[in-house]
Amino acid sequence: MTILLKGIQIVHPASSYHNQITNLLIENGRIAYIGPEEKSAEQVVAEEGLCVSIGWLDMRTWVGEPGLEYKEDFGTAAQAAAKGGFTEILLMPDLQPVVQTKNAIGYVQQQAISLPVTLHAAGAVTVDVQGKDLTEMIDLNRAGAVAFTDGEATIQQADVLVKALHYVQYFNGLVMQRPRDKYLSQLGLMHEGVVSTRLGLKGIPALAEEVMVARDLQLLEYAGGKLHFSLLSSAGSVECVRQAKAKGLAVTCDIASYQVAFTDEDIIDFDTNYKVDPPFRSQADKAALIQGLQDGTIDALVSAHKPQDTESKKLEFDLAEFGIINLETAFAVANTYLYQQMSLEEIIQKFTIAPRQILNLPLPDIKEGEPANLTLFNPAKKWIPQKGTTASKSDNSPFYGTELRGQVYGILHKNNLVPNPEY
Repeated sequence: MTILLKGIQIVHPASSYHNQITNLLIENGRIAYIGPEEKSAEQVVAEEGLCVSIGWLDMRTWVGEPGLEYKEDFGTAAQAAAKGGFTEILLMPDLQPVVQTKNAIGYVQQQAISLPVTLHAAGAVTVDVQGKDLTEMIDLNRAGAVAFTDGEATIQQADVLVKALHYVQYFNGLVMQRPRDKYLSQLGLMHEGVVSTRLGLKGIPALAEEVMVARDLQLLEYAGGKLHFSLLSSAGSVECVRQAKAKGLAVTCDIASYQVAFTDEDIIDFDTNYKVDPPFRSQADKAALIQGLQDGTIDALVSAHKPQDTESKKLEFDLAEFGIINLETAFAVANTYLYQQMSLEEIIQKFTIAPRQILNLPLPDIKEGEPANLTLFNPAKKWIPQKGTTASKSDNSPFYGTELRGQVYGILHKNNLVPNPEY
């Protein structure tokens, strides 16, 4: 199969073609030609304002398979990912059953074969994500687990995290931690502050995250290894990581792209689609997150895709589950709320190069002879997400009816062009 990308702008700073408007010919899943000549092809993509980058990778996607397929399965998650521009996604292991065996890793790999995106499996750090006994991490790594995390669960015991950091050094692995002290955050519903007091909702203090970040950084300095913090939300956490990086510790971190869109003030009407964990915090915290993205303290942006069925969300605020679906909107949200603070190249880097470097995964390239692992998008095109058009099984999103800037045309991956039907 041959596909011509006609008059498309390349966004890839590592390429000599960066920012050039040119033609790309794809033959049998590989980039066969880059240049001014309009080669003949079976399919031609010629859209005004279209850009191409290496394929985007989401470092934090929760899919309900196995066990909770009614919220999301591999197929619908892959469709949502492709629609949102992701050619690869990292799946969280906190499922029913937990992804903690070689067979579970193999199941993910087998299911991914027929899908348009690549599924990477993260293995659990502890058995049943209970935070006590370590899984067979070396065996899981050999089976294909690209990182280790307990997902939404935080490793509360210091000795367990130290052991995990020791173990992953045998294979240059990565521990991903969602920092949250369960005792300081228990029963919390939103950010602890003036707004939570006014609404009469129990708050989740920033301290619950910050004390865990500070503790884990001390443990990392003691044990060695590589540690990644998932879903930071507070100014204090960002500053802790900034100082740790200055000391030379092997620490990285990410935030959900939707954290740059909202603050706790947006929960005034008790809309459960704004109920996320970690919660939307203060304006000062949001500003600190943006600064962290700008100066490189925050390495990556993630979707933090967490589908919830209607019965889990259409409840009173205190009873509703946490989570937002964001695979289809992750880039558009970041681009909409950051384009005046960051360049397009910087935003794309948070979805492409940084995640692969953190996970030690191969980096695609845009040059002749390379496999086509590409995302096609228009960073200036405005669109409005509509309820009922999502590829996900769930519809728990706060962005319906909101005009977003930047729309994905589709992905080129696995020798397939998967267009976005909404473009």
